[in-house]
Amino acid sequence: LDLDIDWSDVFKHACAVSKTNPFWNELSASNPFVHDIAASNRNENNKYLSILKEKPYLFSKVSSNRDSLASSGDELDIDCLLRRTSARRSGRSKSISDFLDIVDNRRFHPRKATPQKTIAPDITWLQNDREAYKMAWLSHRQLTRSCLDLEAMSHSPGWAQTQATDIHVVCKLNHEGGSVQLPDSDINIHVPVGHVLPGEFQEVGLKAILNPPSSFNNELSSTISPLIELTLSNLNTREAIFLEVKVAAKVKNDPLSQVMSDIVCFYSLNKEGPFKKLENCYTYQDTIQVKLTDLSHLMYAVIAVQANKIQPPATNVWDYVHRMVSVGIYGPKYIHPSFTAVFTVFGHNYIPGKLTICDIKKGGKNMPPVVFQLWGKHTFLLEKPQDLNISLVSCDPDFEVKMEDQSKNIKEEELKTGEMVRQQFLFSMLGCREMHFFVFLVQIKVLKSSQVTQFHVTTPDPAPKLSGIINRPKRLQNRKEIKSAPLLLIPTVKYPKFQDKTLSVKTYGVAMKTVLRQNKIDYLLEYFKGDTIALLGEDKVKAMGQTKIKEWYVGVLRKKIGLVHCKNIKVISKEQAMDTADSELTTRNLVEQIALPFKKLTYIYSVVLSTVSESVYDWRALAEVLGYSHMSLDDFNEAHADKESERVAHVVKRMKEDCHANKKKRLFLYELIVALLKIDCQGLVARLTQDTIILTSAVKLGKYWRELAEKLARLTKQQIEAYEVPHQGKNGAVALEMMWKPAYDFLYTWAAHYGDSYRDVLQDLQSALDKMKNPVTKHWRELTGTLILVNCMEVLRASAFSNMEEE
Repeated sequence: LDLDIDWSDVFKHACAVSKTNPFWNELSASNPFVHDIAASNRNENNKYLSILKEKPYLFSKVSSNRDSLASSGDELDIDCLLRRTSARRSGRSKSISDFLDIVDNRRFHPRKATPQKTIAPDITWLQNDREAYKMAWLSHRQLTRSCLDLEAMSHSPGWAQTQATDIHVVCKLNHEGGSVQLPDSDINIHVPVGHVLPGEFQEVGLKAILNPPSSFNNELSSTISPLIELTLSNLNTREAIFLEVKVAAKVKNDPLSQVMSDIVCFYSLNKEGPFKKLENCYTYQDTIQVKLTDLSHLMYAVIAVQANKIQPPATNVWDYVHRMVSVGIYGPKYIHPSFTAVFTVFGHNYIPGKLTICDIKKGGKNMPPVVFQLWGKHTFLLEKPQDLNISLVSCDPDFEVKMEDQSKNIKEEELKTGEMVRQQFLFSMLGCREMHFFVFLVQIKVLKSSQVTQFHVTTPDPAPKLSGIINRPKRLQNRKEIKSAPLLLIPTVKYPKFQDKTLSVKTYGVAMKTVLRQNKIDYLLEYFKGDTIALLGEDKVKAMGQTKIKEWYVGVLRKKIGLVHCKNIKVISKEQAMDTADSELTTRNLVEQIALPFKKLTYIYSVVLSTVSESVYDWRALAEVLGYSHMSLDDFNEAHADKESERVAHVVKRMKEDCHANKKKRLFLYELIVALLKIDCQGLVARLTQDTIILTSAVKLGKYWRELAEKLARLTKQQIEAYEVPHQGKNGAVALEMMWKPAYDFLYTWAAHYGDSYRDVLQDLQSALDKMKNPVTKHWRELTGTLILVNCMEVLRASAFSNMEEE
């Protein structure tokens, strides 16, 4: 964008327009840029003088103080900010939020700016081209936005959220082909070799439209992907292309579901349709690959699950599939004393990083559309569309959710439409304390059953002040402080009752060979050729075997849970299994076995205590599964009787004391995990699993954490040293026994990037540890054990907790 323009001629051209426009004076009263032109025409002194009219060369000059943190336009490095726009996103203007990001980065990474040479352009073409003049005026307006007082703006809730939000990607490929992936999604286009002739190119564009066509959502059909827009620049092609999408459902394994329903792809050349069903589709579990042969410059595709007909007792197509529901929590880029968080349900598993919200209200009035950032996301299984109750509760006493916003409902009919469903929750700060980020709980209840899903979300930091440099504490230190923050009073949650019964298994495997090991390996099964092994899910685990990394199923044989090599068994359905007596297991045995790794994991008692006390909302339910059903309120002293969290903490402390008194027979963390699984606190178990694995891995690695850091995050030597500096002794080195601390800091920071994807954290850590020169996982198998735990959670919930619990 060249700014070295003499705007006076352009303003003269606009004056001629003002004489023929009867609404000119009224327009100029509300628009400072039009006001400039009108005022100059009337020869009046105007207090709203345009900055560019007054100083046309203001932004093209090289400021002598590029790194100034003052907020006026002539001191900020505006031309530097504009140059960086294309590197960050494809937008035409910078928002105040973007300015803050860049200014904040420049505090800690100052650099000298290089003077830029500018060339004065010819602007005569503007005088006779109305559209060109309009664009020049818009550029003028965008630049003047940069001159706002950022310090004053930062005190206004929800300020400066206008940003581009359409997520799309365009990639240029040659005759060798390649793959194009939509950012933060499982939507891919695969272009084969020879798709275009040598010397020619193909530009592939991908875009996701969040609300799919409504015509596909009815009793017989339901969309499970966004509407995908695909663009091609070159139709002189020799090969078809392939669309690959991971969808939000998979057909159940029972014969009726397999016959009555299917995952299909619909295709159209127009956004509104008509759509036709494509035959060249290949489906594996929840992933579909579609061959696109009828190519056009602009195409649309959507994936849906479709039923031939509904056969009782089924009521709609949802009854034939395992349907995953994805939710996202969105909010402003920085928090303020009063702000809105938006709970969003998607009919597919694509959760964008930014979302435009058009119905924000303030003081009863509609606000302009704003762009909110993704704060947290969660996915859970919903067997059929049902009414949901959503509640948000602050875990920090300094913040609260507005009373009328604490609990909201989403109707079954809204979920059936396949479109986004949003609910707004207004947070406000109590008192005049210093702003800080905090944690809040999101709880989703299925109203017609006892199913409860919950997860925690951490807000972003408050808006930074531009008047000076702020010494921020480390993120890790903040997280530690948050963990011990007391909870506000939360209504008691009714936990489902654990049922000790035989596991319901749908898939089995027949051993194709005998596997007996001379040196026994923990968590790996041994079996004879012909054994029928129950498979607890279809997901695979990657882990070290005797010498190599292999893919494994989690199986049950002769009352023992472990891993079985995928290549050593033939997978069959329940109906094909002949003799399953050796592969039966009760839910009680399952819980006791999958919790075994916690007997050997390292933990910090104070962290476990605070995490459990702020995440369990019924002390009686916890006391009962821990064997303290005889406890009553009389057993608590006054200090523990006020809040539910304090009562829960008292129960946990009581159990800790009893385990300490009988160390040979009882282990605190193991018994606690078993108890939490029995009250269906799987989210809490996942959080404790990740925390303890990270700590134990850091202790096991010691000085070898540097090798892991290079493999996991490609850290440089300087970055590794930065982790070790806070833990160095007087001699300038980190003592060997203290080396776990920088290892823990690194692993904690690395895992935070995964958000709530704890299973990916454990699997990626397992794979990285296995690939080290001297892998600790060759002898330390507890990480593999926790992978078995997280892969058994679904089958445990399906078997141990009935959907319709008696009151």
